[in-house]
Amino acid sequence: MEQDKKYTLPLLPYDYKALAPYMSEEQIRIHHDKHHLSYVKGANLILEKLENARKRGEELDMGAILKKLSFNVGGNSLHSLFWQNMAPANNGGGGEPTNMLMQKINEEFQSFNRFKKEFTESTMSIEGSGWSALSYDKELDRLLITHIQIHNKNIYPTFPILMVLDFWEHAYYIDYKSEKAKFIEAFWNIVNWEEVNRRFEKARSL
Repeated sequence: MEQDKKYTLPLLPYDYKALAPYMSEEQIRIHHDKHHLSYVKGANLILEKLENARKRGEELDMGAILKKLSFNVGGNSLHSLFWQNMAPANNGGGGEPTNMLMQKINEEFQSFNRFKKEFTESTMSIEGSGWSALSYDKELDRLLITHIQIHNKNIYPTFPILMVLDFWEHAYYIDYKSEKAKFIEAFWNIVNWEEVNRRFEKARSL
């Protein structure tokens, strides 16, 4: 497989220590350098396997291999969104959204506090491994809180994702152990609303 056709692990947009005390350096290093990287490598290995099989005319179990590819590509894509929709608390993280996003949140959820409450409760209801997401339905011009099971199930096709929170155990256990509610509470202090608003404005313009 050509070098420019491989997935690559994106660099973090901040230092490993930058999200402390809400996310520790150790937590981010293991999450980014180990878990995220595993999905990048997994996706590349599967694509290489597909390419080699096609060149050799070999048969593959397409159902199984495409399921694995979807899992790994989804893991890479969601993690890439996750790192970007956070920022240090002293440099753009936390607070409340502004501009059109805040207007739309108030329109959809009645208030920002109501949105936070629903998003938090939605995240806490995730069983096993998954993600909580804020997505946008352009057809109805509405914001939707959604669950993504694992990395690739319950995704709404064509709905742009504006913000994600990783709720796999590897995302919080070093810092918060089983206190998942504290992890969600900490997340609100480092949300990069400027980035989330940028995604929202882009989604509306498509």
